[in-house]
Amino acid sequence: MRPAFAAVAVFSLAINILTLTVPLHMLHVYDHVLTSRSGTTLLFLTLLAAALLVALGCVELFRSRILVRIGTRLDHELGDRLFNAAIADKLGNRSENPAQALRDLDAVRAFAGGNALPVLFDAPWAPVFIGITFLLHPLLGAIALVGACVLLTTALINETTTRQRSKIATAETISAAGFVDLALRNAEVIEAMGMAPAIIRRWRDKQRRAVEGHAAVADRSAGFVAVAKFWRPFLQITMLATGAALAIDNVITPGVMIAASIIMARALAPVEGAIASWRTFLAARTAYERLRSSLANLAAMPARMTLPDPAGKLAVANLYVAPPRVVKPVLKGVSFGLSPGEALAVIGPSASGKSTLARALVGAWPVLSGEIRLDGAMLDDFDRVQLGRRIGYLPQDIELFDGTVAENIARFGDASSEAVLDAARLAGLHDVILRLPRGYDTKIGPGGEGLSGGQRQRIALARAVFGRPSLLVLDEPNASLDTEGEEALLAAVSALKAGGAAIVIIAHRPTITVAVDRILVLREGSVEMMGPRAEVISRFTRPVAPHREIASMPYKAGVRA
Repeated sequence: MRPAFAAVAVFSLAINILTLTVPLHMLHVYDHVLTSRSGTTLLFLTLLAAALLVALGCVELFRSRILVRIGTRLDHELGDRLFNAAIADKLGNRSENPAQALRDLDAVRAFAGGNALPVLFDAPWAPVFIGITFLLHPLLGAIALVGACVLLTTALINETTTRQRSKIATAETISAAGFVDLALRNAEVIEAMGMAPAIIRRWRDKQRRAVEGHAAVADRSAGFVAVAKFWRPFLQITMLATGAALAIDNVITPGVMIAASIIMARALAPVEGAIASWRTFLAARTAYERLRSSLANLAAMPARMTLPDPAGKLAVANLYVAPPRVVKPVLKGVSFGLSPGEALAVIGPSASGKSTLARALVGAWPVLSGEIRLDGAMLDDFDRVQLGRRIGYLPQDIELFDGTVAENIARFGDASSEAVLDAARLAGLHDVILRLPRGYDTKIGPGGEGLSGGQRQRIALARAVFGRPSLLVLDEPNASLDTEGEEALLAAVSALKAGGAAIVIIAHRPTITVAVDRILVLREGSVEMMGPRAEVISRFTRPVAPHREIASMPYKAGVRA
C-alpha cells in the first residue's frame, strides 16, 4: 500500500498549502484592497481565491477516494488470508472468537476510508503553520506554539491513560460476542432445558464488564475532549487580543492579525481532531495489532511442493495426539496400517479417543509425536488444498453451509454436474434430493435448515465421498440414519473399497462393522485389540471375567443378537 499512501501524502501537501488561501486572501483584502480601495484588485483576488478553493475541494475528493480504495484493496488482499487464519485459529483453539480477525479487517477498512486517517496525514503540517505564524510575528507564533504543546500533551496523556483500558474492554467485548455466538448455535438446548435465564446472566456479566470498560475509556477521553474544546477557542481569543494590541501599536496590520488567527486554527485542527477521534484511533490500532498477529501465525505455515495424489496407503505409527493447547495426550502410542481398498472400524467406550483419532487422520488436529503417512508422505508434506480433495471426512457434528444442495455436495468448488450426481448416487441420495422442492438447486440455509437430521447426514456423506477420495474417515456415520440410510452407507463404503479407497469408520452401532475388514478397539487412548473383523468379534463373544466391566465392551449385545 506504500505507493497509495505516498499519493495520499502528496495530496495532503497540496491540501495544506491550499488551506492558506483564506488567510492570505483576508490578509491582502485588509492590507491592500481596503487601503487602495481598488475594486479590480478585490475582484481578481476573489476569483483567484475561489479557483484555489475549487482546487482544494477536488484534491480533498481525490484523497478521500484514494483512502476508500486503500480500504477496499485491504479487504481484497487480506480477506482470504484472514479467513484461513480464522480457520487455523479455530483448529488450534488459539482464539476465543476466531471470526474476530474478519471483524478487525472491517474496522481497519472503515478507519482507512473514514475521517480519522486524514488527520494523521495533516498532523505533520502543524509545525509548518506554527512557523508561518512566527514569520508574521514572534509573539503570535509563541501563542500558537504554546497552544499546540498543550493540546499535544493532552493527546499523549489521553493515549497513555486509555490504551490498556481500551484493550481490556475490547477483549471483554470479543469474549461476550463469542459467548453469544455459542449460545445461538445451541438455542434448542437452551430453550428445551430452561437454561435461558442462566445463560443470559452469564452473558450479562461478560457484557457488563465490556460496557463498563468502554464507558471508563469514553469518560476519560471525554474529559480530554472538553479540555481541547475549551483550549482552542481560548487560544483564538488570545491570538486576536494579542494581534489587536500589536495592531494598535502599529507593529502589525489588521490583516496579519486575522491571518495569524486562521493559520493557528489550521495548525491546531489536526491535534484537536486526534483527541476527538481518539477512540477510533485506539479501536483501529487494536484491530491492526490483532490482524498482524493472525497473519503472522498464518505466514509461519510453509508452502508445500505439490506431490502426486495419494492412492490411499495409510500408515499410523506410535501416534500421540492431544487437543489443541492441551499437553496431556488423548491417544497414546496408536499404530496401524491400511492398504488401498481396506476398511477399518474403530470402536471403544466413550472418551477412548476415537474422534480424536479421526481428527488427527484428516489433519484437523496436530500430532504430538508419532507419524501419519499417506502413500509414504507425512500429511504435512502435502499441500493442504490438494490433500483435502483426496480426503473425505464425515464428522460427528454435521455442519452444512448456506447454499444449494449441489454446492454443499461439491464442497462449494467448481464441479461438473456429473461429479455431483456421482457423489449423490454413491451415497444413495439421488432420489431423496429429487423429492426436495427444487432438487439439487434447493437452498438449505446455514447449518442445514429445513432438512431432517438423516437428510443432513446423508448430504454430508455425499460431500465426503465427492470425487471418490483416496482416504475416507467417517465418525459415527450412521448416528442419524434409518434402515434405508444405513443400507446406502454400506453400499457407498463397499463401492469406495472396490475403487481402492482406504476407509476408517468410527462406530458405536454394530451394523456398520459388516462392511469392514478389520476392527481396532481403543480404550483410554491405547489400542486394546486389533485384528480381522471375525476374530475381534469372536473374542467379544467369549465369556469375560467377573471383574471386567461388561458395559464397556463394545457391541457385545449387538454381536449376540
